[in-house]
Amino acid sequence: MTGGEVVVRTLAAHGVEHVFGIPGTHNLELYRHLGAHGIAHVTPRHEQGAGYAADGYARVSARPGVCLVTAGPALMNVLVAATTAYADSIPMLVVSPGLPRGLEGRDSGFLHELKDASGGVGRLLAWSRRVESAEEAGETIAEAFAGFRTERPRPVHVEVPLDVLEGATDPFAAAIRPAAVVAPDPDAIEQAADLLARARGAASIVVGGGARGAAAEVLRMAERLGAPVLSTTNGKAVLDENHPLAVGVALRSPRAWQHLHGERVVLAIGTELADTDLAGQRAEFGGTLLRIDVDRAQLHRNAVADLPLLGDAAAVLRRLEASLDERGVRAGAEGADGHRDGVACAAALRAALDQGSAAIGAPWAPICEALTDVLEPDAIVAGDSARVCYMGLTRPLWRRVPSSYLYPTGASTLGYGLPAAIGAKVARPDRQVVAVMGDGGLMFTLPELATAVELKLPLPLVVATDGGYGQIRGQMIERGIAPVGVDLLAPDFATVARGLGARGETLDGADNLPDALARALAADGPTLIDMRMEDR
Repeated sequence: MTGGEVVVRTLAAHGVEHVFGIPGTHNLELYRHLGAHGIAHVTPRHEQGAGYAADGYARVSARPGVCLVTAGPALMNVLVAATTAYADSIPMLVVSPGLPRGLEGRDSGFLHELKDASGGVGRLLAWSRRVESAEEAGETIAEAFAGFRTERPRPVHVEVPLDVLEGATDPFAAAIRPAAVVAPDPDAIEQAADLLARARGAASIVVGGGARGAAAEVLRMAERLGAPVLSTTNGKAVLDENHPLAVGVALRSPRAWQHLHGERVVLAIGTELADTDLAGQRAEFGGTLLRIDVDRAQLHRNAVADLPLLGDAAAVLRRLEASLDERGVRAGAEGADGHRDGVACAAALRAALDQGSAAIGAPWAPICEALTDVLEPDAIVAGDSARVCYMGLTRPLWRRVPSSYLYPTGASTLGYGLPAAIGAKVARPDRQVVAVMGDGGLMFTLPELATAVELKLPLPLVVATDGGYGQIRGQMIERGIAPVGVDLLAPDFATVARGLGARGETLDGADNLPDALARALAADGPTLIDMRMEDR
């Protein structure tokens, strides 16, 4: 057995079915063993695409995305995507070969040599570890998967020296590490239940990406308290956005914060309450703030919790449910103080926010309407850091289930949409998946369309083409700067798509977009739909 087989055997033992990466001279020993262990390989056209695809895969499958990259530049290439996953707390494992033992730090000119690969990557991800033996490689990967189950899920990197990867080792039986789930403090649960019981009719819930695995528990808690539910972008559809208590993505609005400031209790679940969630708003609460988070360091960051509840969101909410049951607080009963109707409150707040988002998103409303009309309720939309997404879709496109709108919130990176959609479709071939991008962002990862062709994915890619970086162009003009570097050549994307083996359509208006989407979803491969926008 080689170190490479130890790595692959350990991945298989942890249920890994797909990996994303590009073979290289130094990682071939990993590729030797993938087929024997039932692991399928997806080859992107750039390691950044591998990382975004692994990110999309992880978001919709609730399993870690795994990237196999070779040493040196390949590892550097995947880091933009890995740091995007870090910002949004997405579980990802990056495995790379490294310099043979004894050569690190020597500056010897070895192929793909980096000064300190693991040290540098460790400054960017949750952790990075250079192992010294095949056994340590297996144990470290097992440790990573245990952490994904019990801690804040963020990307990690395992560097396996080339001589360890290719060298012989003793037989190794990959073990699954038992995961110790953090249990919430019983006294804190009782205090929180008392506060929530007294605040019925004057409580709201805020959900972030850390609540995606607790959708059922959030639903029960919202109905029990009659509490409006406001979400961050990463918390979108944790509560079905058609539910009468759902307010939708809201935290960027002053009106939402006016509402939250007036609540007696706000229960914030799995959210950073960070600038990327608030877009300049201040996280200020007039009443009591309860925060649930699996990350101890997050419980007071950006807004100090009056009562912190450490633990997995679903587990903490279930304990709160039990305590509220003991107090007779159940769904449908009147609030303790006869306070407001939560459904009516949510509807009024939702209407006010919809009015604002409709004005901001007007240029892209036809795209949103077409997606709404054509897609199935559980369809997945992978967006990019483009105006068509953060202005046109993030709030207005109502989703029904968590992780059905993928967006790189924390890093706001360009080029995410297409490869993330590929990863999502690989993970969930039974669900419709659509990518939505601007022309500027598409040019970052356009070659990944060839990956979708190779995989025969019926994947529509809607491109809102406005000839450049529209948001930055507008910011330049607002500041009195003559636009520089933002007006770009918009290729004939439909022709480019056909050259890569995909289908391609160009639309000058939105009237034909629903039909184009329907054709793309029924095709036997990807379709690029180039929507030419008048707005510049």
